[in-house]
Amino acid sequence: MTKTATIDQVQEMLSHQLELLWNQPQLAAYLPPLMLWGAPGVGKSSVIREICRAQGIGFVDVRLAQREPVDLRGLPVPDGDQVRWLLSSEWPRDPQSRGIILFDELTAADRTLQVAAYEFILDRRLGDLYSVPDGWLICAAGNRSEDRAVAMTLSSALANRFCHLELQPELEQWARWARQEGLHPQVVSFLRFRPQCFFDMKGNLERGWPSPRTWARVATLLEHSEGLSETGLALMVQGLVGEGAGLEFLGFRRWATALPDIPAVLDGEAECKIPQRADQKYALCSGLAHYLWRTPEENQARRCKFFLRVGAQLTSDFATLAMMDAMEADNEEDQLKRAELLMSSSEFSAWSARHGEVLAQMQSRFLDRSAREAEPIETAELDIDNALCIRRAIS
Repeated sequence: MTKTATIDQVQEMLSHQLELLWNQPQLAAYLPPLMLWGAPGVGKSSVIREICRAQGIGFVDVRLAQREPVDLRGLPVPDGDQVRWLLSSEWPRDPQSRGIILFDELTAADRTLQVAAYEFILDRRLGDLYSVPDGWLICAAGNRSEDRAVAMTLSSALANRFCHLELQPELEQWARWARQEGLHPQVVSFLRFRPQCFFDMKGNLERGWPSPRTWARVATLLEHSEGLSETGLALMVQGLVGEGAGLEFLGFRRWATALPDIPAVLDGEAECKIPQRADQKYALCSGLAHYLWRTPEENQARRCKFFLRVGAQLTSDFATLAMMDAMEADNEEDQLKRAELLMSSSEFSAWSARHGEVLAQMQSRFLDRSAREAEPIETAELDIDNALCIRRAIS
């Protein structure tokens, strides 16, 4: 069985290779390019694009299947009794620049195009015309033949030079990304309630089917559905993720919309009766975390109070789920800031009295995984210094 890699693991390996490349440029010719395999829609190209955005480096996306072999080397131009080559402007020229060149959908390219890419991918050059700057990493991505996508056999000579990784989507990693991107909370809460609907290739793959990509598009659709009838919305949802998953999501959404106005609850303007149905509890928790920080900074402390007041009424599993989502942020500084606001609230002691033991157990498990010794944490001792450990433990 092929060993799969998660998005977090791919990001770790990409970051490691980039650091090696930048700290030891002489390794540029020896670091193996990464080849990401996976079904359509699992985020192969997205993970590379995201790491370039996070690092603030360049990104060049090359689709070989849309090229001709001459496109890689350039155009021959007569110059007297010689021929000059005009290179494509997309190739990075600055020797001090940094980034990733991705040969996306490599398996969709026929053999002639793969052969044309050999020298660039393997030797980081195009004859004497061009050399890839040392700060640029070369990667590739492609679909598997069993995915019923366009997939040619990869040349053995080319395959032998890659480090091959098969990408497997994971719901919680995707949900964390979705929260950071501000995607609609109903999609995240539904997929937590029905994780079987997150990724499924058993249906008609010639129509819409559920994948990380299509669920992100459903979330975008919900955010911009004003003016669209419920019938039109339902048809588009099913067109994106298929009839089965689409109908389940639409049913979940009908129950979710029966919840109180969550921003009004967080502002203390509406009461919140805790629902009995599990799907509504998932929707409530995702909604609370989604809207908690979507308010002017001066109102955040007040919202934290009502967030904790509602959380104190939940069972510990749902309360800690909401707390995990509420502490999610792009960086440690914002995580600590959010933890400080939550834990300095007058309502935190009541919340902690009911759920603090669960958080302490989660922190202990995190510390155990890190091979570090730690004293058991009493409920009353949960403080801001523990915020990041708690956050990491419950993620």
